[in-house]
Amino acid sequence: MKILMINSFYYMRGGAERCFFELSDLLRANGHEVFPFCMDHPRNLPSEYRDYFVSYVDFPTEMRKPGLAAKAHVVERVLYSREARRKVEALIDATQPDLVHIHGFIHEMSTSILPALKAAGLPAIQTLHDYKIVCPNTSFVSHGHICEACKGGKYYNMTRYRCKRGSLSASLLATVEMYFHEAFRLYEPNIDLFISPSQFLADKVIEHGVRKPIVTIPNFLHPESFQAAYEPSDYFVHAGRLAREKGVMTLLDAVRQLDTHMKLIIAGTGDMEPEMRQFVQEHRLSNVEFVGHLNTEDLNRLIQDAIATIVPSEWYENYSMIVLESLASGTPVIGSRIGGIPEQIVHGVNGLLFEMGDSADLARQMSRLIDNRSEAIEMGRAGRERIERINSPESHYEQTMAAYRSILPGVAQQPSIAAAPPII
Repeated sequence: MKILMINSFYYMRGGAERCFFELSDLLRANGHEVFPFCMDHPRNLPSEYRDYFVSYVDFPTEMRKPGLAAKAHVVERVLYSREARRKVEALIDATQPDLVHIHGFIHEMSTSILPALKAAGLPAIQTLHDYKIVCPNTSFVSHGHICEACKGGKYYNMTRYRCKRGSLSASLLATVEMYFHEAFRLYEPNIDLFISPSQFLADKVIEHGVRKPIVTIPNFLHPESFQAAYEPSDYFVHAGRLAREKGVMTLLDAVRQLDTHMKLIIAGTGDMEPEMRQFVQEHRLSNVEFVGHLNTEDLNRLIQDAIATIVPSEWYENYSMIVLESLASGTPVIGSRIGGIPEQIVHGVNGLLFEMGDSADLARQMSRLIDNRSEAIEMGRAGRERIERINSPESHYEQTMAAYRSILPGVAQQPSIAAAPPII
């Protein structure tokens, strides 16, 4: 099968890019041809298809420039990019794909590419990595807190509350973009099938008005890339961006309430770090250590030796990769009961759940594993087994091919299933 794979960026920028690259490699390993279509970002990896990529635009920089010319260019690019449509048409002519699989694309390419796919007679699937199709701020988060004020098409609230980085101009553009999509029916009508990594995300976008079919296919990883020791040391770990919606202050307050002086290692950086450090200092939490951003190898080792990884999110997590990586490392996860997290953690089996924002409940779950190391080890084993069963490349490939066949009758699945090598 020949697949046109679309994503804004062609370098390892975040979760969407990881899925984009690893799925592309998995498909190639099983005999398919994959052609990328992305923005020509300076950090991109080399690609023989670069000439077809859409020109790079630094949106925040362009929006800050004086005068209307730069801003008009950004508005045109976000709402309807003629360049993106022209280039995707050229790539389709050159490669003759059987179908299109889209990941993230909205701002960098605009929905102008979607009618081009339809005009070429190509079935289109999109994997939803966020809530952009129904939330102009992509995450249902405004100023660090959950927000669904735009429900029912009330996208003007995006501008009203300046949800996008507190910027009036950026929030206004995102608002106009949503109304533009609805008025000209450029987005959902041109997608044949959506893939959601979590049932929560699928249910939430349906609740907000999406009507096209959605199938749930969990993210995957390569279990062989993670070593499980099942010999936890005396610390918990939290890894990720330090932002209010990540529940980092709830985590610190839980540590403050612990009866024991168990260590918490925080790996990552973010806007909340100064406030977190101040809290640690004020409450004399000498058992909290900030180690900053770690490379993949060091982070995996840190997680592997922890009692548990703590994911105290206070927003609608889709399908957390840090949860997957922790479970693959044989380390249980203590996570908040919100978003897609409860789909990954079976309470008392491969980890523990607590009520979002309830630091006392989180402290109780942490104490449970402190007092019962053998239970933590058994949860780690169960987590690893679950990953190998549910989140393997083989399982993901089978489900993805079933999704492809559902919109492309007559295309047979490859007889053998090979796992692509992991991305290092």
